[in-house]
Amino acid sequence: MAKAYWIARIDVHNMDGYKEYVAQNGAVFHQYGARFLVRGGQYQTKEGTSRSRNVVIEFKDYETALACYNSPEYQRLVAMRAPHSEGDLVIIEGYDGPQP
Repeated sequence: MAKAYWIARIDVHNMDGYKEYVAQNGAVFHQYGARFLVRGGQYQTKEGTSRSRNVVIEFKDYETALACYNSPEYQRLVAMRAPHSEGDLVIIEGYDGPQP
């Protein structure tokens, strides 16, 4: 079964307010077995547009990734984060087929 990922690109407008979201999201992600693969870090935009913060979170499967996002616990965090940032979030199923 293929893993799944949240791919988020965020612009934070109020870091002090955003810090509370960061402080509380770990417990929810732990509950769903999530693992950070990218959490900030250096980057270069080679094509298209970008935002100031990039995050990739791995889940065991697509259903778990959706369940985490739709959970009341995470939706509370979305409401907490929203006034302090703007971003894009894609939940995507990974590829588990043959490689070149």
